[in-house]
Amino acid sequence: MNLHNLKPAKGSTHRKKRIGRGQGSGHGGTSTRGHKGAQSRSGYSRKFGFEGGQMPIQRRLPKYGFTNINRVEYKPVNISTLQKLFEDRNLASITVETLIDAGLISKKDKVKILGNGELNATLEVSAHAFSKSAIEAIEAKQGKAIKL
Repeated sequence: MNLHNLKPAKGSTHRKKRIGRGQGSGHGGTSTRGHKGAQSRSGYSRKFGFEGGQMPIQRRLPKYGFTNINRVEYKPVNISTLQKLFEDRNLASITVETLIDAGLISKKDKVKILGNGELNATLEVSAHAFSKSAIEAIEAKQGKAIKL
């Protein structure tokens, strides 16, 4: 092995021509960057969303609507789900922790009990919010709806 027949390992190189290594390479001089302008300079990085001076899409599209920053999001849980929980685990009271353990909600979620389905058990349910029909259904079976 001599210096004149050294070669890189097979598969280690991907470019056929090295850019900016003299006129003989065919990519010398401007190193395929063209003449002048920001993109020809070293250290240039394009801003996110830059479209070459054309008005960017986030500025072309109209803005509309309103987002209330004080909106409270609730995870809905139906009375039929509470009935199923009662049948599976035979619970007298259902709390937020019970729903977390059952995998119905996560720790940060707020819960709203909705009145969809039938309730056949006397339950003490504590949640962040209740619909009117849910309260009626729970109290019809001598249960309690406790707001947190």
